[in-house]
Formats: sequence, C-alpha cells, structure tokens
Amino acid sequence: MFAIDFDVFCKELFLNQKTRFRSIFARLQKAYPNAKTQLHHNSPFELLVATILSAQCTDKMVNRVAPILFTEMNTPEAFVKASLSKIEKIIRPTGFYHNKAKNIKNCAQVLLKRYNGIVPHTMEELTLLPGVGRKTANVVLNAAFDLPGMVVDTHVLRISKKLGFTQHKDPVKVETDLMKIVPKKVWKDFSLWLIYLGRSICVARKPKCEKCFLLDLCLWDQRHKKS
Repeated sequence: MFAIDFDVFCKELFLNQKTRFRSIFARLQKAYPNAKTQLHHNSPFELLVATILSAQCTDKMVNRVAPILFTEMNTPEAFVKASLSKIEKIIRPTGFYHNKAKNIKNCAQVLLKRYNGIVPHTMEELTLLPGVGRKTANVVLNAAFDLPGMVVDTHVLRISKKLGFTQHKDPVKVETDLMKIVPKKVWKDFSLWLIYLGRSICVARKPKCEKCFLLDLCLWDQRHKKS
C-alpha cells in the first residue's frame, strides 16, 4: 500500500480537466466557426416568441409556423388584442399550443405593462415574464442582445454529462457547472457548439460516435467500451 496525497490528486484531476476542456473547445470552435441560433426572427420580441414556441419542438417546425404567426401579429400590442383561439390555431403544429398561446399572450401583456412593449435584456427581468425560464432568457440574451448566457437545452444537458463537465440532470445546476468551466466571453458560442453537435452527431437515440471528432475525449464512450 502507498499513501495518496489527496490534495495533489485533486490538483492533477483539475489540471487534466482543464487540458481536456481546451482540446474540446478548440475542436468545437474549428467544427462550428459560425454557429448562431437557428430560430428566424426580425426583432427581440419575435425571438422571444419563437423561443417559447421551441419548447418540446424542433427549430425547423418553429421556423415554418413563426412567419405565419408574425404576419398576423408581431408586436406585444397585436398579441394582446388577438384572441387565444386565433393564436392557438396558428401555433398548433408546435405542440402544447394551449399553454404556449397563454404564455405568449400573458408575456405580451406584461411587456406592455412593465416595459412599454420592449423586451428587457437582463436575466432577472426576462425570467419574470410568463413562460420564460433561464433557457429561453439565455437564448434571447445571446441572439437578440449579444450578451453572454449559457443556454442549456436537451443537447447541452446530454453532451455535457457525456464529456464529464457535470453530473447533474437539473438544467440550472448544469448551467452553473458549465459557467465555472467555460470563460464567460464564450458562453454563447459554447452552448451553440454543443447544440450543433447534438443535432448532427451526438444525437439522443443513436449517437454517431464513429463520426465524432470528440470521441477520444468522451467519457461516455470510454465507459461504454468498458461495459
């Protein structure tokens, strides 16, 4: 038996993690140099609505529905005046349309009442809006205002665990873990890179590991081989 210096062990583990991250970061940056949100929008408000619609729905479907919706109404005032049934009818293909329509209409009312119809640009204010959680708020901060925010969707959640950056399942805890590792100036890019990777290669049901440029750095792959 030999004694293990626990402090030294933890320090080496931390350094190895930093080295792995730098390699992962460089490869993601090279693979997706021009990553940006795939939700089509012409204003912060349109992006906010589109992001609410994207819950449990693909961006592709939202981009089919949103132009029809925004032709009918694209301002908070227009949504407040519109009937719930009219909003529901248009957004029905995105799923959960009853709740989404109610949230969007209520969100528009709050924007008019508290912010003169202008979408706020802080996490605290955005998450006070009906139907807006941290994920939606971070998307708006990133894409509408070019402010740092770590978006944690299902792709980011899944891949972060596979890469060993978090052990949590709760999106808020995952967001906190990633913000400790990823430099603030690239929060926006990093989350987009993982989203792109999750849509094209590290898909949920059947990941295309043989095509993944992070395979040798993936802890999930290493555990999978041992099992």
